[in-house]
Amino acid sequence: MPETPETQIQTLPRSSNPLKRALDDVAESFGAGARESFERIGSMSILLFKSMFRRQKYEFIMEQMVLIGVKSLPIVLLASMFTGFITTWQVKYLAGDIFGMRYLGTLVIRVVLTELGPTLIGLVLAGRIAAKVAAEVGTMKVTEQIDAMTCLSLDPVSYIISPRVIAGFIMVPVLFVIGCVAAILSAQILGTLALGVPVVTFYNSMKLLFEVRDVVIGLFKSFTFGGIIALSGCYFGYNTSGGAVGVGQAVRKAVVASSILILIFNLIISQLLV
Repeated sequence: MPETPETQIQTLPRSSNPLKRALDDVAESFGAGARESFERIGSMSILLFKSMFRRQKYEFIMEQMVLIGVKSLPIVLLASMFTGFITTWQVKYLAGDIFGMRYLGTLVIRVVLTELGPTLIGLVLAGRIAAKVAAEVGTMKVTEQIDAMTCLSLDPVSYIISPRVIAGFIMVPVLFVIGCVAAILSAQILGTLALGVPVVTFYNSMKLLFEVRDVVIGLFKSFTFGGIIALSGCYFGYNTSGGAVGVGQAVRKAVVASSILILIFNLIISQLLV
């Protein structure tokens, strides 16, 4: 039987040089990881396309909006409050001696709207929503509920994937707006009580460099992050295999993938729009 190029590559002798072998192993691992990453991004894009162009079940979307959005409100408020606190102290540490605290509101609103707000809220929600969605869909997969739906001529994408993805696109920007308000209020309270910044000075300084574009950028980032979070959970949950162990692996992969994609897309959007 003639050897194919693949078998010829596999049977090539390895170098006797330990350093060259180590470099070869690193190159092979990097290549395999890059190929797998591109394949998953392509599969996720196809799943997103399918979920957007299927007949929608609005009652299921409303249910997922409550589960993804309303149930996530406490943790978003908590994370946003500490975002405001951290931003205030960082402004005092980095610029307090140069500009004084009269520009605290200006710096806080720019940072919260464009960078810290959407990114931190997205990472917090990635740990909650992506894990939740991956566990739910993965459990349906390993218990053969999805196969049963297919046997009954029901589309699993329309009933399971699409409502969660659409709810992620809708509710994460809403949570971002609420989180930004909480972050600004917490920054103002800390600035007034601990740093002596008058309330009027804080809110008047917010007008100096405020632009509607900052709000648009923050909303667009949160919209993108919401889709990434829900889609990652659905994708890894839908492709789960191996019982309970597989569900745990799907949850881990969904959280890691959504967090990495959030950081990548945050950089891309910032470079394109800021």
